[in-house]
Amino acid sequence: MVKKLNIIPTGDRVLVEALSEEERMQKTKSGIVLPDTADKEKVDRGRVVAVGPGKITENGRKISPVVKKGQIVIFPEFSAEKIKVDDKEYYVVSESNILAVIE
Repeated sequence: MVKKLNIIPTGDRVLVEALSEEERMQKTKSGIVLPDTADKEKVDRGRVVAVGPGKITENGRKISPVVKKGQIVIFPEFSAEKIKVDDKEYYVVSESNILAVIE
């Protein structure tokens, strides 16, 4: 039985599930596999599990989040808070720290 995760991010924060080692591997067009250690800067990839309601500006305007549940995102490892729930790793990262969405 799969447990439902009841973590709801606040503000512009995003809950990201760490990808498995197999999902993290990058392949070049010619099929060469690049391990994570080949990256010069320490970035991480993960699947968006939950998205906060959005950022509130100083004048009270709400800015809706751009990322959506299910997307694979890239973010700097230093910008995220790592948490562990039921032996699974998750990251809580501000949407403004997400560098890109992988399609």
